[in-house]
Amino acid sequence: MGSGTGKSLARHGLRLHPLALRIMHWTNAFAMIVMIGSGWKIYNDEVLFGWLHFPDQITIGGEAQGALQWHFLGMWILTFNGLAYLIYGTVTGRFRRMLLPIYPRELIATAWDAMRFRLKHDNLTSYNAVQRALYVGIILIGIVQVVSGLFIWKPMQFSELMPLFYDFQGGRLVHFLCMAAICAFLVVHVSLALLVPRAIIAMLAGGPIVEATKPQEIPHTPVPQPVPSAEAAS
Repeated sequence: MGSGTGKSLARHGLRLHPLALRIMHWTNAFAMIVMIGSGWKIYNDEVLFGWLHFPDQITIGGEAQGALQWHFLGMWILTFNGLAYLIYGTVTGRFRRMLLPIYPRELIATAWDAMRFRLKHDNLTSYNAVQRALYVGIILIGIVQVVSGLFIWKPMQFSELMPLFYDFQGGRLVHFLCMAAICAFLVVHVSLALLVPRAIIAMLAGGPIVEATKPQEIPHTPVPQPVPSAEAAS
Protein backbone atom coordinates (compact mmCIF):
# COMPACT_ATOMS: atom_id res chain seq x y z
CA MET A 1 0.00 0.00 0.00
CA GLY A 2 2.77 2.44 0.98
CA SER A 3 4.82 1.67 -2.14
CA GLY A 4 1.79 2.12 -4.38
CA THR A 5 0.97 5.45 -2.76
CA GLY A 6 4.55 6.69 -3.22
CA LYS A 7 4.51 5.73 -6.89
CA SER A 8 1.16 7.46 -7.32
CA LEU A 9 2.46 10.69 -5.78
CA ALA A 10 5.65 10.58 -7.86
CA ARG A 11 3.56 10.03 -10.96
CA HIS A 12 1.61 13.21 -10.22
CA GLY A 13 4.88 15.16 -9.81
CA LEU A 14 4.22 16.32 -6.25
CA ARG A 15 7.92 16.80 -5.53
CA LEU A 16 10.12 19.60 -4.23
CA HIS A 17 11.31 20.36 -7.77
CA PRO A 18 8.68 19.44 -10.40
CA LEU A 19 9.88 18.40 -13.85
CA ALA A 20 9.01 21.77 -15.45
CA LEU A 21 11.07 23.61 -12.84
CA ARG A 22 14.06 21.30 -13.30
CA ILE A 23 14.01 21.83 -17.06
CA MET A 24 13.90 25.60 -16.62
CA HIS A 25 16.67 25.52 -14.01
CA TRP A 26 19.16 23.62 -16.20
CA THR A 27 18.16 25.62 -19.27
CA ASN A 28 18.92 28.83 -17.36
CA ALA A 29 22.25 27.39 -16.24
CA PHE A 30 23.20 26.59 -19.85
CA ALA A 31 22.11 30.02 -21.10
CA MET A 32 24.04 31.81 -18.33
CA ILE A 33 27.26 29.92 -19.07
CA VAL A 34 26.94 30.68 -22.79
CA MET A 35 26.25 34.36 -22.14
CA ILE A 36 29.07 34.77 -19.62
CA GLY A 37 31.68 33.03 -21.79
CA SER A 38 30.68 34.86 -24.97
CA GLY A 39 30.25 38.14 -23.06
CA TRP A 40 33.84 37.95 -21.86
CA LYS A 41 35.00 37.66 -25.48
CA ILE A 42 32.85 40.63 -26.51
CA TYR A 43 34.21 42.62 -23.56
CA ASN A 44 37.81 41.90 -24.64
CA ASP A 45 37.05 43.51 -28.00
CA GLU A 46 36.27 46.83 -26.27
CA VAL A 47 37.31 46.79 -22.64
CA LEU A 48 35.79 48.92 -19.90
CA PHE A 49 38.77 48.59 -17.58
CA GLY A 50 42.22 48.68 -19.13
CA TRP A 51 43.66 46.33 -16.52
CA LEU A 52 41.04 43.60 -17.06
CA HIS A 53 41.17 41.09 -19.91
CA PHE A 54 39.69 37.60 -19.91
CA PRO A 55 41.89 34.73 -21.16
CA ASP A 56 40.71 33.29 -24.48
CA GLN A 57 40.71 29.83 -22.92
CA ILE A 58 37.63 30.69 -20.82
CA THR A 59 35.73 32.59 -23.52
CA ILE A 60 33.20 31.26 -26.04
CA GLY A 61 32.85 32.09 -29.72
CA GLY A 62 36.36 32.43 -31.10
CA GLU A 63 36.35 35.84 -32.80
CA ALA A 64 34.15 38.71 -31.68
CA GLN A 65 31.54 38.04 -34.38
CA GLY A 66 31.21 34.41 -33.35
CA ALA A 67 30.95 35.45 -29.72
CA LEU A 68 28.09 37.81 -30.62
CA GLN A 69 26.18 34.96 -32.26
CA TRP A 70 26.61 32.80 -29.16
CA HIS A 71 25.60 35.73 -26.97
CA PHE A 72 22.40 36.28 -28.93
CA LEU A 73 21.59 32.57 -28.65
CA GLY A 74 22.02 32.68 -24.89
CA MET A 75 20.11 35.96 -24.68
CA TRP A 76 16.96 34.63 -26.32
CA ILE A 77 17.06 31.36 -24.39
CA LEU A 78 17.52 33.22 -21.10
CA THR A 79 14.82 35.78 -21.92
CA PHE A 80 12.05 33.33 -22.85
CA ASN A 81 13.03 30.68 -20.32
CA GLY A 82 13.37 33.31 -17.61
CA LEU A 83 9.94 34.70 -18.47
CA ALA A 84 8.47 31.20 -18.27
CA TYR A 85 10.17 30.75 -14.88
CA LEU A 86 8.73 34.01 -13.53
CA ILE A 87 5.23 33.11 -14.70
CA TYR A 88 5.53 29.59 -13.28
CA GLY A 89 6.82 30.77 -9.90
CA THR A 90 4.11 33.41 -9.61
CA VAL A 91 1.13 31.38 -10.83
CA THR A 92 1.95 28.28 -8.79
CA GLY A 93 2.73 30.32 -5.67
CA ARG A 94 6.23 28.84 -5.45
CA PHE A 95 7.89 32.26 -5.04
CA ARG A 96 5.56 33.20 -2.19
CA ARG A 97 5.93 29.79 -0.56
CA MET A 98 9.69 29.26 -0.94
CA LEU A 99 11.22 32.76 -1.13
CA LEU A 100 9.09 34.90 1.16
CA PRO A 101 9.14 36.42 3.71
CA ILE A 102 12.70 37.63 4.29
CA TYR A 103 13.24 39.09 7.76
CA PRO A 104 16.38 41.27 8.23
CA ARG A 105 17.10 39.86 11.69
CA GLU A 106 16.90 36.28 10.43
CA LEU A 107 19.02 37.16 7.39
CA ILE A 108 21.80 38.63 9.56
CA ALA A 109 21.75 35.67 11.96
CA THR A 110 21.85 33.14 9.12
CA ALA A 111 24.65 34.99 7.33
CA TRP A 112 26.65 35.05 10.58
CA ASP A 113 26.19 31.28 10.96
CA ALA A 114 27.29 30.79 7.36
CA MET A 115 30.47 32.82 7.88
CA ARG A 116 31.32 30.61 10.88
CA PHE A 117 30.52 27.44 8.88
CA ARG A 118 27.73 26.60 11.31
CA LEU A 119 24.92 26.87 8.80
CA LYS A 120 22.79 23.74 8.71
CA HIS A 121 20.60 22.77 5.79
CA ASP A 122 19.13 19.40 6.71
CA ASN A 123 15.69 20.21 5.33
CA LEU A 124 15.79 20.60 1.55
CA THR A 125 12.14 21.64 1.42
CA SER A 126 12.75 24.92 3.25
CA TYR A 127 15.20 27.68 2.25
CA ASN A 128 17.01 29.64 4.93
CA ALA A 129 17.07 33.45 4.92
CA VAL A 130 20.39 33.67 3.04
CA GLN A 131 19.13 31.36 0.30
CA ARG A 132 15.86 33.28 -0.04
CA ALA A 133 17.73 36.59 -0.27
CA LEU A 134 20.17 35.18 -2.86
CA TYR A 135 17.41 33.77 -5.05
CA VAL A 136 15.29 36.93 -4.92
CA GLY A 137 18.39 39.01 -5.59
CA ILE A 138 19.50 36.98 -8.60
CA ILE A 139 16.01 37.19 -10.11
CA LEU A 140 16.11 40.99 -9.85
CA ILE A 141 19.68 41.13 -11.19
CA GLY A 142 18.66 38.90 -14.10
CA ILE A 143 15.87 41.31 -15.02
CA VAL A 144 18.28 44.29 -14.94
CA GLN A 145 20.78 42.28 -16.99
CA VAL A 146 18.22 41.62 -19.72
CA VAL A 147 17.05 45.26 -19.79
CA SER A 148 20.60 46.66 -19.93
CA GLY A 149 21.51 44.08 -22.59
CA LEU A 150 18.62 45.17 -24.79
CA PHE A 151 19.69 48.81 -24.41
CA ILE A 152 23.34 48.29 -25.39
CA TRP A 153 22.27 45.96 -28.23
CA LYS A 154 19.81 48.43 -29.77
CA PRO A 155 20.42 51.85 -28.14
CA MET A 156 18.38 53.72 -30.73
CA GLN A 157 15.39 51.37 -30.73
CA PHE A 158 15.39 51.23 -26.93
CA SER A 159 16.33 54.87 -26.36
CA GLU A 160 13.52 55.15 -23.78
CA LEU A 161 15.74 53.08 -21.47
CA MET A 162 18.62 55.58 -21.58
CA PRO A 163 17.52 57.52 -18.44
CA LEU A 164 18.02 54.30 -16.47
CA PHE A 165 21.71 54.11 -17.43
CA TYR A 166 22.65 57.77 -18.17
CA ASP A 167 24.33 56.88 -21.48
CA PHE A 168 25.59 53.95 -23.58
CA GLN A 169 28.72 53.45 -21.47
CA GLY A 170 26.56 53.54 -18.37
CA GLY A 171 24.49 50.71 -19.82
CA ARG A 172 27.68 48.74 -20.52
CA LEU A 173 28.87 49.31 -16.95
CA VAL A 174 25.56 48.15 -15.45
CA HIS A 175 25.58 45.11 -17.74
CA PHE A 176 29.14 44.27 -16.65
CA LEU A 177 28.37 44.68 -12.94
CA CYS A 178 25.30 42.45 -13.26
CA MET A 179 27.47 39.85 -14.99
CA ALA A 180 29.94 40.03 -12.08
CA ALA A 181 27.08 39.61 -9.59
CA ILE A 182 25.76 36.58 -11.51
CA CYS A 183 29.25 35.02 -11.51
CA ALA A 184 29.51 35.59 -7.75
CA PHE A 185 26.08 34.01 -7.26
CA LEU A 186 27.09 30.97 -9.33
CA VAL A 187 30.22 30.49 -7.22
CA VAL A 188 28.21 30.65 -3.97
CA HIS A 189 25.36 28.56 -5.38
CA VAL A 190 27.62 25.78 -6.65
CA SER A 191 29.72 25.82 -3.46
CA LEU A 192 26.64 25.42 -1.27
CA ALA A 193 25.33 22.67 -3.55
CA LEU A 194 28.61 20.78 -3.26
CA LEU A 195 28.42 21.05 0.53
CA VAL A 196 24.96 19.49 0.40
CA PRO A 197 25.11 16.94 -2.46
CA ARG A 198 21.49 15.96 -1.82
CA ALA A 199 20.52 19.36 -3.24
CA ILE A 200 22.10 18.50 -6.60
CA ILE A 201 20.42 15.09 -6.66
CA ALA A 202 17.09 16.74 -5.83
CA MET A 203 17.44 19.16 -8.76
CA LEU A 204 18.15 16.19 -11.05
CA ALA A 205 15.57 13.71 -9.76
CA GLY A 206 12.94 15.97 -8.23
CA GLY A 207 13.69 15.62 -4.55
CA PRO A 208 11.39 14.51 -1.75
CA ILE A 209 7.62 14.54 -1.89
CA VAL A 210 6.49 17.82 -0.36
CA GLU A 211 2.80 17.96 -1.21
CA ALA A 212 0.14 15.35 -1.50
CA THR A 213 -3.53 15.48 -2.30
CA LYS A 214 -5.42 13.70 0.41
CA PRO A 215 -7.99 11.18 -0.77
CA GLN A 216 -11.44 12.66 -0.76
CA GLU A 217 -13.20 11.60 2.35
CA ILE A 218 -16.63 10.08 1.93
CA PRO A 219 -19.01 12.01 4.16
CA HIS A 220 -20.66 9.92 6.80
CA THR A 221 -24.40 9.72 6.30
CA PRO A 222 -26.20 8.67 9.44
CA VAL A 223 -28.56 5.72 9.03
CA PRO A 224 -32.12 6.87 9.71
CA GLN A 225 -33.55 5.29 12.84
CA PRO A 226 -37.12 4.03 12.79
CA VAL A 227 -39.58 6.20 14.65
CA PRO A 228 -41.18 4.21 17.43
CA SER A 229 -44.89 3.69 16.97
CA ALA A 230 -47.49 4.58 19.53
CA GLU A 231 -48.16 0.88 20.30
CA ALA A 232 -44.50 0.17 20.94
CA ALA A 233 -44.31 3.14 23.22
CA SER A 234 -47.23 1.88 25.25
